[in-house]
Amino acid sequence: MSRTRTALLAALALVAGTAGAAVAAIPPDVGAAAVPCTVEYKVQNQWDTGFTTAVTVTNNSAAKSSWAVKWSYAGNQKVTSGWNAKLSQSGTAVTAANESYNGTLSTGGSVSFGFNGTYSGTNALPTAFTLDGVTCNVDDGGTDPTDPTDPGTGSRVDNPYAGAKVYVNPEWKAKATAETGGSRIANQPTGVWLDRIAAINGVNGGMGLRAHLDAALAQKGSDELVVQLVIYNLPGRDCAALASNGELGPTEIDKYKTQYIDPIAAILKDTKYAGLRIVTTVEIDSLPNLVTNVSPRATATANCDTMKANGNYVKGVGYALNKLGDAPNVYNYVDAGHHGWLGWDDNFAPSAALFKEAASAEGATVADVHGFIVNTANYSATKEDHFTVNDTVNGASVRTSKWIDWNRYVDEQSYAQAMRTQLVSIGFPSGIGMLIDTSRNGWGGTARPTGPGATTTVDTYVDGGRYDRRIHLGNWCNQSGAGLGERPQAAPAAGIDAYVWMKPPGESDGSSTAIPNDEGKGFDRMCDPTYTGNPRNNNNMSGALPNAPLSGHWFSAQFQELMKNAYPAL
Repeated sequence: MSRTRTALLAALALVAGTAGAAVAAIPPDVGAAAVPCTVEYKVQNQWDTGFTTAVTVTNNSAAKSSWAVKWSYAGNQKVTSGWNAKLSQSGTAVTAANESYNGTLSTGGSVSFGFNGTYSGTNALPTAFTLDGVTCNVDDGGTDPTDPTDPGTGSRVDNPYAGAKVYVNPEWKAKATAETGGSRIANQPTGVWLDRIAAINGVNGGMGLRAHLDAALAQKGSDELVVQLVIYNLPGRDCAALASNGELGPTEIDKYKTQYIDPIAAILKDTKYAGLRIVTTVEIDSLPNLVTNVSPRATATANCDTMKANGNYVKGVGYALNKLGDAPNVYNYVDAGHHGWLGWDDNFAPSAALFKEAASAEGATVADVHGFIVNTANYSATKEDHFTVNDTVNGASVRTSKWIDWNRYVDEQSYAQAMRTQLVSIGFPSGIGMLIDTSRNGWGGTARPTGPGATTTVDTYVDGGRYDRRIHLGNWCNQSGAGLGERPQAAPAAGIDAYVWMKPPGESDGSSTAIPNDEGKGFDRMCDPTYTGNPRNNNNMSGALPNAPLSGHWFSAQFQELMKNAYPAL
């Protein structure tokens, strides 16, 4: 429920009452134009002792080269950290002043900032704001997280997976059940991939978004339930690969906004679904390409250079975060690659900075980001037990081994925790959590090491002890020998909101040979088991399974291999 504060409107009425006959000459719509400024104060996340808030200020008066917004709390709220504004507090009074880079505020223009705070008792919303001393009217931005009678969903919880069931996709369940032995995992929750515009309404008679949400309501009953959606249709999608290319060309950002994100956002805002916790995985395998696969890197591609130059990845992700985040029961998790992509010193901090740039674009703020997801549709081990990045062999660091190759991390959990720390340090809310996709990173079976490798050299030590049995860390397509990983679970480690199966096991990464199709999907040689590699995998064999179908299509041989090599074993 939207509750617009009326204090300023009453003040305007008082002014009108003293204006005598002149008031009658004011056209009916001038009252709205006369409002000098508006403030949207939205509590994005609230827990027992703290909260995260996003504030948007719109200036309807003369243009400004600097600004300051002020308000007071009725309770004991304290601002602890913020972003995009200089925040200070004296008693209950708070001031948010512009940073050096966002002081300009044009007539009709808006500026957004956010902050984390603490409280005890009731976190009552402020009732009055001023912009440079002038009173603004206020909108709380949607549902009131402090009001249990508000017909919206209320505030977001710190971890949506805590205390909740997770939606089991009936379509994936049917495919899994049809496989020999598949009933053992058919009730595991997996992500629903919205990988093209047609997926919103359902492809070839399949379930669309509303059908999935309706099915989720049926599964929910009286419990809390999470629905996992993969938002995956950026213009020029996944510019460094071909198997996962999409339907939109590099310049079709407007089509992405109006025909893809807007319809999804409209459905997610439907109050019918207000009781669901909707987790969105926002645009995998795209932003990291703008760090690692652009000029002058040796791994650069012309497509990635194009997407960096036109800015449509950043714009698209920002727009998605902004629009999807408007629904108070939506939890946005942005893709953060994996340790074998961004774990190197040259990639790590620049990637975090790029994520913040995208989270501040197209009206989004970092408060629209609930967390990040790593290892989506990939194979990196969650935790390597037999070596750490700090180990040495005969005086040589394991970072010098061919497998680690100077990476700062050896597994996904250490990478996810470190990336979370980095993101908070540059202005993301301290309450963000991480997800790790464990759908295909178990690496069980007879090839799974039971102890460290021989200490002959750093290579024998690492190769003999690593769970991840890929030929090279850069191999990503339908990997031979892979197994199901840890089962989905909430809060498995510090800073980790959940292990998830976002990539449904059994769905192909890409075809082994070129297959004509109307889905915009190309043929990537990394999916060809005979391919001898490229600079991104140091010219090693691809390690891919043969006879694979198009990406997203069912691949029975892969499903069986994943079950056979599952760890923990089925």
